[in-house]
Amino acid sequence: MADDKFTAIIVGAGPAGSTAAMTLAREGCDVLLIEKGPTPGAKNMFGGRMYCHVLNRLIPEFWEQAPVERAVVSENITFLNEGRSASLSCRNEDWAKPPFHSFTLLRAEFDAWLAEKAEEAGAMLACNICVDDLLYDNGKVAGIRAGEDEMFADVVIAADGANSILAQKAGLAELFSASQVATGAKMVVELPPDTIDQRFQLSGNQGAAMLFVGDCTNGMQGGGFLYTNKSTVSLGLVINTACLQRSDRKMPDLVEDFRNGPHIAPLLEGGEVVEYSAHLVPEAGIRMTPQLFGDGILIAGDAAGLVLNLGFIVRGMDFAAASGEAAAMAVLEAKRSGDFSRSGLSIYRKLLEESFVLRDLEFYSKVPQFMENRRLYEKYPGLVTLVMSDLFTVDGRQPQRVLKKGLAAMKKSGVSLGGLAADCWKGAFSL
Repeated sequence: MADDKFTAIIVGAGPAGSTAAMTLAREGCDVLLIEKGPTPGAKNMFGGRMYCHVLNRLIPEFWEQAPVERAVVSENITFLNEGRSASLSCRNEDWAKPPFHSFTLLRAEFDAWLAEKAEEAGAMLACNICVDDLLYDNGKVAGIRAGEDEMFADVVIAADGANSILAQKAGLAELFSASQVATGAKMVVELPPDTIDQRFQLSGNQGAAMLFVGDCTNGMQGGGFLYTNKSTVSLGLVINTACLQRSDRKMPDLVEDFRNGPHIAPLLEGGEVVEYSAHLVPEAGIRMTPQLFGDGILIAGDAAGLVLNLGFIVRGMDFAAASGEAAAMAVLEAKRSGDFSRSGLSIYRKLLEESFVLRDLEFYSKVPQFMENRRLYEKYPGLVTLVMSDLFTVDGRQPQRVLKKGLAAMKKSGVSLGGLAADCWKGAFSL
């Protein structure tokens, strides 16, 4: 075993890894932050939005220096079915004022900036390194092997994404099933800032977030998203991987159909696609959280399945950053006690429980199962759009009560009153 070693080797320079590296380096620890891509963020993809509360605590008023895009003031959920659409919208001008609620982001720029903050704090960043395996000493994780190089540390923090090879090699996680993850595909479309402002009714640093359900996923479990950036728009789909495997539709074709559909095409008219990416998204909530710690190793961010999808809100980056901070605090406590065993690192779970991370995942533990309900994607978009279309239709026919219109729409959509009542009941106790 080498005499010279790091306090922590962190694998993955995403928000979880860089936050952990920055927190440890600020306390004077020797930290190595390893990134597989040529630069932090080069291989990372997400829909395009981060809630600010965690990072603002770690780096007060981070937006003054970070490469953020727009502050989201407009939330929209749109149901799509057979050329019809119906939307629920919320706008809050206060969200565009400090302390900001959420920002749209481009990961290639933002992750590079956050990794740079870790470097400024004293962490060492090494890119273009593929970690092949873990090193052990008397059954305890003692470092990593990358090619012919061996690097040692008191603790390894695995922040290597949804399909965490290190978590599996450490015996803390099993390969997830297709039903536990979604496939996300995204394109970035370039448009002039004033065009974005005009089409989405924005001004200054204001941004819009739009979610879609129904025809955009061909009735499969999942949805579409659109986020406005300064001079681009992020557009894409997230579809349950098991559903996608059973379908004869391919993800690139679905994304193109979504982009060229009547609800999206006018918003992106004249735009140029400048980026295309894909990513696996953990979606089973607390049910897919692996063992979070072992002898000499901690799991953070997407590698720990720390993503929350409520249908109308999708959170990942705030969970990642918070888990990275908690992992760092656990390492600091283990360093003080001189115990980097599983027992010494077990405080990590307590720290996650005391923060919002495990609290929120536990609170919404029933949501992933509720979201598996096929009627949410196959039936209800049609029901909602039929009811709304009928309410606003004037054609000279005999008027009907709203209740009668609703019952007629239910029959046409194939939704029973009992099924609707049951789903409303389950949703009320899940969300």
